[in-house]
Amino acid sequence: MFLITNFRRIILGTLLISLNVFSQEDKSKNSTSIAANNAGVATATRNAPGAPSARPALTVQVVGLKSLQVPVRLAANGNITAWQEASIGAEVQGLRLTQVNADVGDRVRAGQVLAVFTSDAIAADLTLTRAQLAEADVAAKSAAQEAERARQVQGSGAVSEQQISQLLQAESAAKARLETARAAVAVQQVRFNHTRVTAPDSGIISVRNASVGSVGGPAELFRLIRQGRLEWRAELTSVELARIKVGGLVQVTSAAGAKLNGKVRMVAPVVDAATRNATAHVDLQVPADAVALVKPGMFARGEFELGSSLAQTVPQTALVLRDGFAYVFTVGVDNRARLNKLQTGRNVGGQIEVIGNLPADARVVATGAAFLNDGDLVRVVVGLAQSVAAPTAASKP
Repeated sequence: MFLITNFRRIILGTLLISLNVFSQEDKSKNSTSIAANNAGVATATRNAPGAPSARPALTVQVVGLKSLQVPVRLAANGNITAWQEASIGAEVQGLRLTQVNADVGDRVRAGQVLAVFTSDAIAADLTLTRAQLAEADVAAKSAAQEAERARQVQGSGAVSEQQISQLLQAESAAKARLETARAAVAVQQVRFNHTRVTAPDSGIISVRNASVGSVGGPAELFRLIRQGRLEWRAELTSVELARIKVGGLVQVTSAAGAKLNGKVRMVAPVVDAATRNATAHVDLQVPADAVALVKPGMFARGEFELGSSLAQTVPQTALVLRDGFAYVFTVGVDNRARLNKLQTGRNVGGQIEVIGNLPADARVVATGAAFLNDGDLVRVVVGLAQSVAAPTAASKP
């Protein structure tokens, strides 16, 4: 009996396990069938003609590349200096300075008296030499008369040949003394003129060392910016130097913000062996309202105008700066935004030159680019200023 009872229990357990396995298999088949039915319904719904599409991430305005003649400029740095400076000093020694008529910043004209030294002693010497000149002139005229009479009686025997010779020699000596007296007067006149220090050219006084009461010596009294002309001396590399031509136009901005026009006057014939740089001399046109903002010794930055070239440009608003690089988004036929890395060039009126591999018919996102990511679906609004047609599938960027 015990064996029969255990055998029944074993058979009953086996049947229960089998029923449980069959139940799990039926549940799994039902779940798979339900999932397949749901997937089919979703697919059918998505492929239905009137089903809604994916929503765009942003509405953007697109423009095409714009071709412009962009000026070619070469930027350089340098200093503003005087075109030429004249050093004015005393030409007489040991005289006291009695008048100073000019100060730093004064604009003077050629020949204007800047300072005066005491001239009493030199004036007396001039008066003396003039008196000596008058005396020598009278003596020369008397000797000439005596010599003329001797010539008239020469050969008649009335006067010996020795006397005639003496009279003729006296005439020559009197003429020589007259010339000496005249030279002495000229020397004293020059010394007297040198007691007045005059401007050798028109211009602006940049340095004044003269002071009343000082004694004249070899020191500089004034320094003059000739004709008030200033120039900008631009430092250029050996490669840049070849692109600069005499007469070329230049735009210069001083450290104080003054905008100046200039013209290349001269390009240095040599390159500095230490720095490998050369200097271009640019004459500056300083308007009256900018005189206070432009001074010799100032630093200035300028741009040489080298003509123009054709460039492909996009609006400045289209640029996206990320990780130190410039990008633009373009939109293809699928209305998906694509991120394009490029290099930027010149800036003209809000249009930025782009250097990259953008196709000529690219549709560039002009507004809202900063909020896009690569691959975003967008709704396109064509820009009014630069209308572009949607690219074909063959020209898809």
